[in-house]
Amino acid sequence: MLPPDLLPDVRAAVPFARRLAAFGERPALLTADTEITYRDLARRVDETAERLGPRRRLVLLAGANTPDALVTHLAALSAGHPVLLVPGDHPEALRALTTAYDPDVVAAPGADGGWALEERRPGTAHELHPDLALLLSTSGSTGSPKLVRLSHENVQSNAEAIARYLDIRPDDRAATTLPPHYCYGLSVVHSHLLRGAGLVLTDLSVADRCFWDLFRAARATTFAGVPYTFDLLDRTGFADLDLPHLRYVTQAGGRLAPERVARYAELGRRRGWDLYVMYGQTEATARMAYLPPDRVLEHPHAIGVPVPGGAFRLRPHPDWDEPGTGELVYQGPNVMLGYAETPADLALGRTVDELRTGDIGRVVTGADGGTGIRGDGPGREQPLYEIVGRVSRFAKILGLRVDPQQVEATLAEHGVTALAAGADDALTVAVAPGADPAAVRRLVTAGCGLPSRAVHVHPLPELPRLANGKPDYRTVRALGPAPVEAAEDASDLRLLYARILDHPDVTEDDSFVGLGGDSLSYVEMSLRLEETLGGLPADWHTLPIRDLRARAAQPGPAETSTPERPGRFPGLRRPVARRIETSVALRAFAIVAIVGSHIPVFHIKGGAHLLLAVAGFNLARFHLTSAVRKERVLRVLRGVARVAVPSAVWIALAWLFTEDYRLAAVFLVESLLPPREGHLAAFWFIDTLVVLLLASAALLALPAVDRLERRFPFGLPMALVAVGLVTRYDLPGLRDHTYLPAAAVVPWLFALGWSAARATRVWQRLLVTAVALATVPGFFGDEPAREALILAGFALLVWVPSLPSVPLVNRVAGVLAGSSMYIYLTHWQVFPRVDHISGWFALAASLAAGVAYSRLAARVGRSGPVRRLRASLLPARADARAGTGEEPGRSTARQTGQGMR
Repeated sequence: MLPPDLLPDVRAAVPFARRLAAFGERPALLTADTEITYRDLARRVDETAERLGPRRRLVLLAGANTPDALVTHLAALSAGHPVLLVPGDHPEALRALTTAYDPDVVAAPGADGGWALEERRPGTAHELHPDLALLLSTSGSTGSPKLVRLSHENVQSNAEAIARYLDIRPDDRAATTLPPHYCYGLSVVHSHLLRGAGLVLTDLSVADRCFWDLFRAARATTFAGVPYTFDLLDRTGFADLDLPHLRYVTQAGGRLAPERVARYAELGRRRGWDLYVMYGQTEATARMAYLPPDRVLEHPHAIGVPVPGGAFRLRPHPDWDEPGTGELVYQGPNVMLGYAETPADLALGRTVDELRTGDIGRVVTGADGGTGIRGDGPGREQPLYEIVGRVSRFAKILGLRVDPQQVEATLAEHGVTALAAGADDALTVAVAPGADPAAVRRLVTAGCGLPSRAVHVHPLPELPRLANGKPDYRTVRALGPAPVEAAEDASDLRLLYARILDHPDVTEDDSFVGLGGDSLSYVEMSLRLEETLGGLPADWHTLPIRDLRARAAQPGPAETSTPERPGRFPGLRRPVARRIETSVALRAFAIVAIVGSHIPVFHIKGGAHLLLAVAGFNLARFHLTSAVRKERVLRVLRGVARVAVPSAVWIALAWLFTEDYRLAAVFLVESLLPPREGHLAAFWFIDTLVVLLLASAALLALPAVDRLERRFPFGLPMALVAVGLVTRYDLPGLRDHTYLPAAAVVPWLFALGWSAARATRVWQRLLVTAVALATVPGFFGDEPAREALILAGFALLVWVPSLPSVPLVNRVAGVLAGSSMYIYLTHWQVFPRVDHISGWFALAASLAAGVAYSRLAARVGRSGPVRRLRASLLPARADARAGTGEEPGRSTARQTGQGMR
């Protein structure tokens, strides 16, 4: 501890930050890699407090859910140094607030990636009020110089109130689902440290499978969410997750629709956890009200009762004459000192005694008809409050407070006439003719901090007005999502994603996998992106578009020593040396080997069976995302349709005009029937692939299997391998009595590919390779070369993500891989008609015919009638952006971390 003569007055500190050591060896901070006890945390806090010095100084802290950032924050609070907390992932806000407030110390990640305390002067340049403890930006103004001034009492009292009504216990562990510069996220940290509970520090999103792996491994008991968090939970199959230690979930940061509140409350009731709906503002440190869990189902529309120590009153408002309504005014020890707009304001004491929230509220009669307003009694005995409107046009969007009127003013400064209206999940902007929607979106997102997906820009011939000439904001709000705007230049990838994936409303926050991309569209997309961006990162298909562009613009190790050519996107490096993904290379090689061996111009067998393993690999990679169970099953079924429909069409034409096939072939079941004398089931591979995909969809449609796959992503497919080996070795002796089609014999190979995609650790890759080495030999009897080819290809798939290549090879391999199924379909009708000219000519003609059919199928598939038919047969994807959304202040570029497994 610091010597007493160097410590500031004890009244000028936050008490809980000084009492950490009292919790001894209890776990305080848990990450995927380490665990820090309270005793060790207290030691680190004391060491950092000593570095900050004995005189009070203004400390600007780049907030992050990391031990270093949290230790610095606690050190400042414990030693009485006011903390200006800014977003750690927002360099512009850090620079703007550093310039505006000239802090004495800046704590942020250093140039070397480590944590750094930059002491800009030995003392202080400011007059700091003795009560000042914390400075936070108001919601949505991450770079604004207008800050909320909070006292030590504000921070301590609100943490105590939250800990009291949530009944936080020492054995609770909260996962950090929100950033700490956001008052809601910070309140989670403070309230749990106050009670000696644990914090599971992570930047992973709830849409990331690794988050839930970490959540279970750390035995976490709670997490917090804003409305968009619950959107992500809906898409990730949260209802089916096995979370044995979850005790309660909290929601704040904006209104959650009452029906969704009731649905989650009912889910919690069934699964053994409570839902706390809460209401707050930064100006109240964090929380002002909470809805007791036992009253949620009865009043899901309410914000609840005041927090302990707080009180509400309704102030009459001239614009709201409905009886019983008024502006909600809050009083309590957590009400801010006031605002700060310049460094001189840091010397001010309390300038406000109560908080006018700007929300119009009313009292919902309690169970006993009571009228008390304080938050000190039991929740069941108090009346509830609900919000019915706003005093101003401020909107709370994705947890950020946005002023549509200020948006209009900002656009007017740039010569754009617009009307803006907000809802819970988006800001809709109607613009007059001549405005560029893309430029408007950039201005709005830069000005208010919203992600671009939450800004809907509509160019209109005339802005809507009421009969009295006033703006018609109801009409603006009803405009809804906007279509993808035309790109201002070639650097907008959204149109490319929209065209290839047939998705009308692509945003910068979408990813290939999140939009429902599969193995067929993967190749075409990767080729087009390589042409545009140059080299692609290995995980490009999981990256949001904005992060993919940023990643492509960064030179990698290979780029520094290779010549470069400019791409179509300005400012992006395009290295000549490339790599090709192994699965793409294997698909291209396998289809050439299959066709060439059938003609034959050479004898390289095993390609079709290798493709079955690749198909299992791609099933896991593209379809088994963190989306909800229904969406995952629909993705697999859409994949089945992309295989079955063009196959059935081609085979039907061949059946009509030739005598080569039975009618069963048209329905993709010929190979499932006993073979006809002298007749080859040419399309056995297609039949088998469709059966395996349908079987996978049926399995994943079962809630129990879906839960198992999410909890044991590697274990489930390995179990399926074991089941498949029963027929691979014909253990029941079925072949002695009946015909076993390929679809019954090769599932183990498909499941092995699935397992390879889920093998993220070395021991898992070793195991899946060992199983292949043990089971592939002997499958074809006396064809060791065929088995060796399958083993070699499979080993590459498991151990080598990409292979060195050059642009020309990439383009050719990409076209062949993307058309491989179509080449397989058509080559049976092509090569017999031209092989008399030359075997090699027949090979080239077969490949060309398949590529042509692939292009034709893609064009037909994107036509209006086919799209409408597909929409009627398979429900449209429910905004399948699972794993790509952002919670406030959370960048999706970091949502692929390696959680504790």
